[in-house]
Amino acid sequence: MAVFRERFTLCSLPGTPPRAPLGLEADADRVLLTDRGRTVTLYKVSDQKPLSCWSVKQGQTITCPAVWNSETEEFILVHDGKVLQIWKEDDTDLDKVFKATLSSDVYRIHSLPHTEPLVLFKGGAVKNLDALLAAPQQEIENIISNEVIRWSDTLIGVEKHVLLFITEQDRNYFIYVQHCNPYFLQKFKLEQGVGSSTPLSFTAYLKNKVIALLCLYSSGYVCEVLVPLQESKTAETQILPKSVLLRLNVCGSILKGTSIVILDKDHIAVTGCLDSSESNVKDCFSIWNVKFQTLEASKELPQGTTGQCWAYDDKLFITHGRELEVILYKCETSSLAAAVGKSKDTHISEMKSLSTDWNMLQEDDLMCAHPDKPAKDESKRLLRSRKNVQEGTLTVEQLLVIIKGASQNTVEEKLLAFLSSTPMPVFQVSIGYIVSTLVNRCKAESSFYPRRCLVQLIQTQGVSYSMCPELMAIAVEKTDIHLLQLCLQQFPDIPEAVICTCLRIFLSIGDDHLETMNMNLDFVPSHVDTVQNNKMDELSKIVQNGCTFELIEEDSCDTQAIQKSHELDLNEICPVGPYRATLLNTIICSAYSETFLLPHLKDLSAKEVILFLQYLQYVYVQCSKESSAHFPGIFRLTVQQIMDWLCLLLDAHFTVVVMLPEARGLLSKLHKFVRAQVHFYSELNKIEGSLKHLQRINHPEDKGLYSIEVIKLT
Repeated sequence: MAVFRERFTLCSLPGTPPRAPLGLEADADRVLLTDRGRTVTLYKVSDQKPLSCWSVKQGQTITCPAVWNSETEEFILVHDGKVLQIWKEDDTDLDKVFKATLSSDVYRIHSLPHTEPLVLFKGGAVKNLDALLAAPQQEIENIISNEVIRWSDTLIGVEKHVLLFITEQDRNYFIYVQHCNPYFLQKFKLEQGVGSSTPLSFTAYLKNKVIALLCLYSSGYVCEVLVPLQESKTAETQILPKSVLLRLNVCGSILKGTSIVILDKDHIAVTGCLDSSESNVKDCFSIWNVKFQTLEASKELPQGTTGQCWAYDDKLFITHGRELEVILYKCETSSLAAAVGKSKDTHISEMKSLSTDWNMLQEDDLMCAHPDKPAKDESKRLLRSRKNVQEGTLTVEQLLVIIKGASQNTVEEKLLAFLSSTPMPVFQVSIGYIVSTLVNRCKAESSFYPRRCLVQLIQTQGVSYSMCPELMAIAVEKTDIHLLQLCLQQFPDIPEAVICTCLRIFLSIGDDHLETMNMNLDFVPSHVDTVQNNKMDELSKIVQNGCTFELIEEDSCDTQAIQKSHELDLNEICPVGPYRATLLNTIICSAYSETFLLPHLKDLSAKEVILFLQYLQYVYVQCSKESSAHFPGIFRLTVQQIMDWLCLLLDAHFTVVVMLPEARGLLSKLHKFVRAQVHFYSELNKIEGSLKHLQRINHPEDKGLYSIEVIKLT
């Protein structure tokens, strides 16, 4: 889920009507804004004030947005197409800084971290800035002919960087990929749009060593084009197909002046206007989930927009009327549970919906959903003015500030008060921020571990593993058994690797150590203690549901000997104590995929495998007894669950188990279980066949009012 958090004005746009910025570049707390005239301004975002301002001479016009070279700590821009200027932050007069006149017009300069900037010329050539400054008047070749560059960007890969730009010629769009080291160029043709629809904006990111190019069309479609990075051996220009990711709800309107940016792998932001047939122009800004094709958050822009939008870290920069606004946002990890608003019930192993007032969540930002806070005043407040915490109920933002800096006792006190007084709609959205902030501080400070708060948050049923994966990692690091138990019971999306990690911890920890911990004992079998004290004389009867061992194949060993060994099995002591039995039952009831679980089960040691097999054999006997001898509590183990884990464990460690001498007796018992199950289901199949035969018998003649009929089954 994506939500807006803070919104404020960074600066005013010059001109009447206001001119759209030529470009914007940002880092953690600074923004370099280039005007479509003569001015470049450096702003500090948290203070909303300019730090420095530079202007070219009267009569000159900046034609390429200024960029920041992190290697040399210098600013670079191009004015009048060919004149390149480089200066430092303490320079005040651009007329006195370094200048170089190039031989060809520049389209854009792209700054890259830990390397020199790349210069893209209007003719399609790409040059390294160092090589260009060595000979500014060197001849620049024209790679594209009769084509106009519409968009460009750099993509940072693990092995190398690439520069991507798109050109247009007679409504045909071409994609160029310039590789930097070694230098070679790829060219592709973009598949044409449907009808009169034209691409308005582009954005791209690297996806598994392939460029994922997103195109926003005037019809409202957002399409994805996968651009390969391998050099083609054919001379023909390859046409790249596109696939539709989602369609914006434009309701018969067309998009104009629209831009699209990527927030993360699942979310995009779209800014622009809808132009309908009734001449009703509506400017808006929205965040979409491309994974589930849902609208996550939206804002109307009543003062109009140029459609420009930039995203850096957790900040969005958009033009709104005469102002450049900053919107802080938060995109949680996309999951199906978060998309449909469901979580695991603690009483049954089903899923239930959490009621949410979605209209309340569509206010200006997260804090505006609180009934005590006016939305308009909140959206106009400056960042630096938020110092005084109001009396009464805390807002989410105030609570996050307390979590980041207060003592552990204060954090626990304020958070528990917040949980008891906050309405459910606000809390459901804010719980992701709270958990993430707590976990981040736990990772940064080893002494900080608000265990009570984490337990309370998990018990609200509003947290999932995908919302904050580091939560269980912290619990594993701290060996917090109770917290791991709660996570296994509450989270429906725990990866198989984490389940196996918890299993190893549960198998290795001692029962005496578990007795000192605060654990949920709803999972403990009520008869584990009685079995350990050999008080199971009343459970000596067995029903024929897979554990009646006297009905074995004719070629088996002596029936009396088998029955004696079986009677010993009934009074067998549980291999683990009641606390560890609780934890192992939690593991057995966890959701998993066999394909992904099996490789991680191989990490168990031989001692752990034998202990778990012994416990599985024990609970199998308990579940196979009379119907009243089940495991009470939140979940109930079934024979199917136990048999699935037995099979997986034997598949993962077959060779180890066969070679271990202490496992021979256990394998012999398991072999008897399997043979009994086969015999039991064989008899069931015979009964099923007899019943089907009875259904096919016809009764054509009338037997009268009363008759006795004998049917013999053979």
